[in-house]
Formats: sequence, C-alpha cells, structure tokens
Amino acid sequence: MKKTFDLTHPKINIDRMVDSVKHEIKKYLKRERNKSLPEGIGYWEFDCKFGVTEAVAKKVYLKEINKMIDESVANGATSFYVEILAKPGEMKTV
Repeated sequence: MKKTFDLTHPKINIDRMVDSVKHEIKKYLKRERNKSLPEGIGYWEFDCKFGVTEAVAKKVYLKEINKMIDESVANGATSFYVEILAKPGEMKTV
C-alpha cells in the first residue's frame, strides 16, 4: 500500500475520515497477513513509511502508524502519505 490520504471532505467530519483511514490500513494488513507464506517462512514483516508527502516520508514501525496519524491530525495536517509493504519474515527453525 502506497497511498496519500486526503482528510478534507465537504460533508464528512475529519474524525470520521481518520477512522476510515485507520480501518483501510487495518483491512490491508489483514489481507496481507492472510496470504500464504513462502516455504520455510514463519510470518510476514512490514516495511512502513509515514510523512506529510511521499518525498519526506520516514521509516516508522508498524505499531506507530496510528499514533503518527493522530499526531498529524492534531498538528492540523489535511493529508498524509502512508507506505506499508509486506515482506517475508524469518525462516522457521525446525
């Protein structure tokens, strides 16, 4: 997922827009985690970036994304960029 989310809408409150974005991210993560793993891989890892725009996006941990969204909205941002890319995790030890 590489997407710039716009939080401005003439009829929808910004809080509902933020909830919608968080739900979309959660849906994406669930869909990626349900994909079958390559042979010998134990889990999916996610490389994440967050920023006001794609050009200034910085690496963040997956668990920090909701916090970063809330901070951006509190600082008055009307849009932000989120990048979440799935990659195979570590090998299983048998």
